[in-house]
Amino acid sequence: MADVTYYVALPFMQDDDGTPVAGNAEECQSSAVALRRAETMSRMPGSIGAVAFSRTGDPAIGEFGDAKLLRAYGNVPEDLSAL
Repeated sequence: MADVTYYVALPFMQDDDGTPVAGNAEECQSSAVALRRAETMSRMPGSIGAVAFSRTGDPAIGEFGDAKLLRAYGNVPEDLSAL
């Protein structure tokens, strides 16, 4: 199977200790949609920010490259390597 690129918008909130935690990721149809959705997520009540990113790989074998940050909005963690 050919490589597929997934575009994702991911919000961040704070837990009770003030630590940033990721919310529910939303898959988007394009980079433009992911950017708009992340920007909207960053302004939602309880949100401290959001990111839009992409990942490319082969879903048939489960191998994907590293996530590529498209844009960060608001106060998101500096280390996004877990994406």
